[in-house]
Amino acid sequence: MKKLWIGLLACITLTASSPATAPGDGEWMSLFNGKNLKNWIVKIHHHPVGKNFGNTFRVKDGVIQVRYDQYGGNFNEQYGHLYYKTPFSHYHLQLEYRFRDPWEKTAPSYTILNSGLMFHSQDPRTMPVEQDWPISVEMQFLAGLGDGQPRPTGNMCSPGTNIVYEGKFDTRHCIDSKSKTYGKDEWVKAELIVYGDSLIQHVINGDTVLQYSKPSIGGGVANRYDPKQKIDGKALTSGFVALQSEGQPIDFRNIRIKKLPGNK
Repeated sequence: MKKLWIGLLACITLTASSPATAPGDGEWMSLFNGKNLKNWIVKIHHHPVGKNFGNTFRVKDGVIQVRYDQYGGNFNEQYGHLYYKTPFSHYHLQLEYRFRDPWEKTAPSYTILNSGLMFHSQDPRTMPVEQDWPISVEMQFLAGLGDGQPRPTGNMCSPGTNIVYEGKFDTRHCIDSKSKTYGKDEWVKAELIVYGDSLIQHVINGDTVLQYSKPSIGGGVANRYDPKQKIDGKALTSGFVALQSEGQPIDFRNIRIKKLPGNK
């Protein structure tokens, strides 16, 4: 009985002295209201910021849909991104995605069952009409091709950027995660945990599948940008987040964020 009482006192003391969340932690905030694209900004290649060509990004049944049925059978490299209105630096972002049919056959073949979440991105309002990809880092989403071959998701791609991976400066455009392969039409939960430029973690269905650090501006892939925006070597400590449109229909839902200590 004496040991039980001592243990109870210890638990009470620990509870009283330990806050439910660490100092500076925020509450979860929904970025998508489930009804419309309020607070989001569209930028599609060949079009000025704010023009949602072909109704690419639309909302139905509480889901942000990416569709190409109004493109007239001509994708024409009209890569698109849907940006949340404000930048973030230290945060935990969660969303769910699933790929849908049909793939737009006039898009490049690498876009089959391929999309992503851009982050630490430049402001879309700084992108010229003919800039194809934002200077950013991408958490790439892929689905299996049905051929029995592994195709991980939650990978890292780097349009106009570089990172440090496993302690070394890495200029590869994409680095595969260690995730399992997930099928088309399957809802997948993706989480992105970002501590400025000190640590970035990709989490798929609860498993941490990739981590790296020190994203910075540099490298290729992004084209026809304003040179003032591409200062090679500049550390990326914050930026905008964006949902990608690349040629494969995809749905996004339950998009929310929690600011972490240090967020600007």
